[in-house]
Amino acid sequence: MTKTLLASKQLDEYTEQNTSAELPVLARLNRETNLKRGDAVMLSGHLQGNFLKMMSNMIRPKCVLEIGTFTGYSAICLAQGLQEGGIVHTIEIDEELHDMAASYIAEAGLNDKIVQHTGSAIDIIAELEGPFDMVFIDADKSNYERYYDLVFDKVPVGGYILADNVLYDGEVVLPEDQQTKNARMISSFNRKIKADGRIEHVLVPLRDGVMICRKIRPH
Repeated sequence: MTKTLLASKQLDEYTEQNTSAELPVLARLNRETNLKRGDAVMLSGHLQGNFLKMMSNMIRPKCVLEIGTFTGYSAICLAQGLQEGGIVHTIEIDEELHDMAASYIAEAGLNDKIVQHTGSAIDIIAELEGPFDMVFIDADKSNYERYYDLVFDKVPVGGYILADNVLYDGEVVLPEDQQTKNARMISSFNRKIKADGRIEHVLVPLRDGVMICRKIRPH
């Protein structure tokens, strides 16, 4: 299964060309991540970063929770739409990524708006009180359902939960016995979202798929 199932390279390039330019600090972060990280595909990047920035500016959150910092690109984007005095809490399990993300957060002038947490997201989420007007899940796929359950009560009615990679390179359309383990976990997560009557949701086929959930009732 290749990503051509989702979108051609030419279409990807066209959408980026017709999207607002990256902030200079994000362009530098994008370049360094691609030069130094073999897993740079995990970076949100130009198109999705602008999407997250746009969502944040529309929601105007007071407090955001991001699960999966990586090198800090998406955290910087999410911070763009914060209310005055707002905070992004971002969690990353890989401590080796902390300093790189921290350097770009500082360069973006966002030290007072982004709080980095290093360690297990399951443990850290339990320690954070919230409420979170916006949550972005972009971490290990095997725990998506657990992360969703852990954050749900910390999101107020009218708040948003976003999850990345919900198309998993197109594998979700394959029969289950042809899916990788991660694709099966994502398929299960998507079924969970579809069955949850407490939210309204839309799966946006942006890059590898973004699920947008709006909480409409608490129970």
